[in-house]
Amino acid sequence: ALAPAVKNFTLNFTITNLQFTADLQKPNSRRFKSTEKVMYHYIDSLLQKSSVGPHFTGCKVTGFRSGRSRDDTKVDAVCSYKDNASLARFDREKLYQELSTMTNNVTKLGHYSLDRSSLYVDG
Repeated sequence: ALAPAVKNFTLNFTITNLQFTADLQKPNSRRFKSTEKVMYHYIDSLLQKSSVGPHFTGCKVTGFRSGRSRDDTKVDAVCSYKDNASLARFDREKLYQELSTMTNNVTKLGHYSLDRSSLYVDG
């Protein structure tokens, strides 16, 4: 039997109560690393409870960007899952709905507030 292929999808959202600073753009900075660790915790726990959960293998934060206001920080991540026969197919709309529900209609991620119109899932 063939090993399941690992497939990626992107996840983007904007946090409205995390002030963007230049050190969030530097992957080796202390602030990037600590914020990245918190994001992994929240994103992983959400995705493990989603329909992709049993196949989910992890996410990598690819960057933090400045949002519209100085208190906004955009989060970009690439997440992976094992594609196999027991996963009907990756359904980004279903995953979007699940994440929306789990984040209180895209308003809360742990102690962070989210921009309601910022959640984006792309397979």
